[in-house]
Amino acid sequence: MLRATRVLPSGSFEPPIDTVTLDHDGRHRRRMVLTGDHGTEFLLDLPEARALREGEGLELEDGRVILVCAAPEKLMEVTAGNRHALMRIVWHLGNRHLPVEIEVDRVRLRPDHVIEAMIVGLGGKVAHVEAPFHPETGAYHHHDHRHGAASSHPASARDGQHPQEAT
Repeated sequence: MLRATRVLPSGSFEPPIDTVTLDHDGRHRRRMVLTGDHGTEFLLDLPEARALREGEGLELEDGRVILVCAAPEKLMEVTAGNRHALMRIVWHLGNRHLPVEIEVDRVRLRPDHVIEAMIVGLGGKVAHVEAPFHPETGAYHHHDHRHGAASSHPASARDGQHPQEAT
């Protein structure tokens, strides 16, 4: 089976031989057998797990490329009457550590009836849409998730201490 061992930036490769359409969770992998939309079977075999972005290429061992496409997903699209109201909603979503895609005038997240009720209670409007999902990765996201002494995470993220309490 062919292996894809390298991710190429969008626009940096020749026309692809196939495409692979994946939802958000499917685009965050290290190693997995995949089948392209036109039948090409290959093993995604990257050195570390990473989020694949729409438009990137997966380079196969023989030099050919598979194009990454983002599959539409069922999402809630949240808007509000003004930016302050939207910022309040975004704060509450972030406080719950939910994966959220942030745009200038709206946010998108996965459907959840409890969260939807909270959003409406805060003055937001919710529309149910189908679209590719590209949530933020987070302030402390790093490709190496080992948490030893040399970790790039601040002390508070490593050991639960507040930064001023870390010794």
